[in-house]
Amino acid sequence: MSTVTQTEVVTELYRAHHGWLNGWLRRRLGNASDAADLAQDAFLRVIRARNADLVVEPRHYLATIAKGLVVDLFRRRSLESQYLELLAQQPEQEWPSPETRALVVEALMEIDRMLDGLGPRVKQAFLLAQCDGLTYPEIAARLEISLRTVNNYMARAMEHCCLYQLQQAGE
Repeated sequence: MSTVTQTEVVTELYRAHHGWLNGWLRRRLGNASDAADLAQDAFLRVIRARNADLVVEPRHYLATIAKGLVVDLFRRRSLESQYLELLAQQPEQEWPSPETRALVVEALMEIDRMLDGLGPRVKQAFLLAQCDGLTYPEIAARLEISLRTVNNYMARAMEHCCLYQLQQAGE
């Protein structure tokens, strides 16, 4: 029986496939810096998963992880862009510090991850309640749906958020 450690398996996986993954990402992103960052992030995920010794098709596995990271990158940039557009509408003296802006973007990303998987209408109803402070009857009127549907949407969204929090606590 082999006594190869997880560290050795990850090291070999990195040596054999890091250059390929970095090039694969560079071609898709058109940016060497972003590609290098995401390649490193992909290997960090491999390390955290602690399953490198079970990987049968390394390039497919790494590409799957990298695709998710690319989606996250574009989501983050989109959220950040939208946030900066909102800030630009405010007087400059009311802008938060760069550190606070970074924290806000991180919080927005976490909320986005938490709400990922909810249908668009459920997400919209939830955000109208949580962010805009609308009552359920106001949400029903705004979305042109029944009050019962709003109640169902909110219950689904709350359950989804609770399950997400439990999952995060377990990691």
